[in-house]
Amino acid sequence: MDALGEFLLTSWPAALAIGVVGYIAWLLYKVIGASALDRTKLSLQLAPLFCTIGTFLVWELLCKAFAVSTFVLPAPSDIGLAIWQFRRQIGFHSFHTAWMTLAGFGLAVAFGIALGLLLGASRFFYAGFYPLLVGFNSIPKVAVVPILVIWFGVGWLPAVLTAFMISFFPIVVNVATGLATIEPETEDVLKALGASKLQIMTKVGIPRSMPYFFGSLKVAITLAYVGSVIAEYNASRYGIGNLMARASADFNVPLLFAALIALAILGVAMYMATVWLENRMTGWAQRSSFAAT
Repeated sequence: MDALGEFLLTSWPAALAIGVVGYIAWLLYKVIGASALDRTKLSLQLAPLFCTIGTFLVWELLCKAFAVSTFVLPAPSDIGLAIWQFRRQIGFHSFHTAWMTLAGFGLAVAFGIALGLLLGASRFFYAGFYPLLVGFNSIPKVAVVPILVIWFGVGWLPAVLTAFMISFFPIVVNVATGLATIEPETEDVLKALGASKLQIMTKVGIPRSMPYFFGSLKVAITLAYVGSVIAEYNASRYGIGNLMARASADFNVPLLFAALIALAILGVAMYMATVWLENRMTGWAQRSSFAAT
């Protein structure tokens, strides 16, 4: 098991590059033999990769053309070398950040759904608790980290709780909005048919709020990474945030940017997983011609 972990920590950049190249080659192969309509859809799948590659190429050319110092802004080639040089450290700390973020995100989803259902089903609770939620969400979470350290000490728990606190608010708001905006005509028809409030919420309200819910998840997962990195930077011995703090203290700017790239990759991976799940569960909600093209 240790040998497998060591292999994964030292070979993940090569595996990632091979996977991206293989995915591009597979899409290009499908584009060649596809119809005009399918070709357009496939080109949309290639667009993010080509735009990302183009952005890094422009970045590289500008850094070389203007002889920008690596200390000020390292070129993508310098960042790539730092990723390869520190691949083991980046892989280890990325894994630590990923599981802490997922733990906090999981808590945020469970708490957000429960509280969102409560607020959406009751006008009293909505009016009473919504100002408290807005006030709590307005507090910069970096100011809460020292309190969490006092309560729980330095370690993984402050990072998990910070990820939770920074990401549950959009879930609560969107779930509550989905329930609170059921058409009055629909409610009247269901009540006339003898449906109870619980039945209206479970049969109509919850399915109707699913697009809102998945929209909030795509926002919340990126916020969860922000929360965990903030806590790691200030109150942890591991994680991308801690790696960034060490790189900053050593004035190792390429490593600092390499850590940011690793964090971006983690965020994109979780975002795409959320999009995949959304398409499987709420594909029926995408009826607009804007979403189809």
